[in-house]
Amino acid sequence: MVRPKRFRFIGRKPTIDYFKPRGIPLSELQEINLTHEEYEALRLKEIGNYDQKKAAELMNISQPTYSRILDSARKKVADAIINGKVLKIEGGVFKMVQRKFKCFQCQLEWEVAFGTGRPSKCPNCQSTNIHRVNVETSGFGHHGRGGMGKGKGSSQTGQGMGQDGQRRGQRFR
Repeated sequence: MVRPKRFRFIGRKPTIDYFKPRGIPLSELQEINLTHEEYEALRLKEIGNYDQKKAAELMNISQPTYSRILDSARKKVADAIINGKVLKIEGGVFKMVQRKFKCFQCQLEWEVAFGTGRPSKCPNCQSTNIHRVNVETSGFGHHGRGGMGKGKGSSQTGQGMGQDGQRRGQRFR
């Protein structure tokens, strides 16, 4: 039995989702479907300059899965350009990453899709006293903070917590 696909996180949908060679009637062209996940993998790697490990983390998938998605996307884009095919971006198994904001005037909390810009005022009371709420999420918005920070274990000193919760102070040799 095939395991169901996990939702992949995407930061933004494309503003243009259809590309066609100029001068050839649409009825004469083949169409290639690029999924939103493939689009996002390309965007993160080629435009965002993320390495595969970080891009996979942002999309909430493993690095090997990210690599397969990226490879598929590159092949489809190359096929469309080299062989003069239509490229249509649609479909896939994904969730849009959301950012949470709170109004400190009326206490309203609401979510806004990543990549749509910061709201200028509260949708309820129109107050400008709004702030982003830090929500612990995987993928976008989580930047690796909270790991082995200062005083919580250092590879130079070898200090950290043991399995029994006691501090360890052995130096690595």
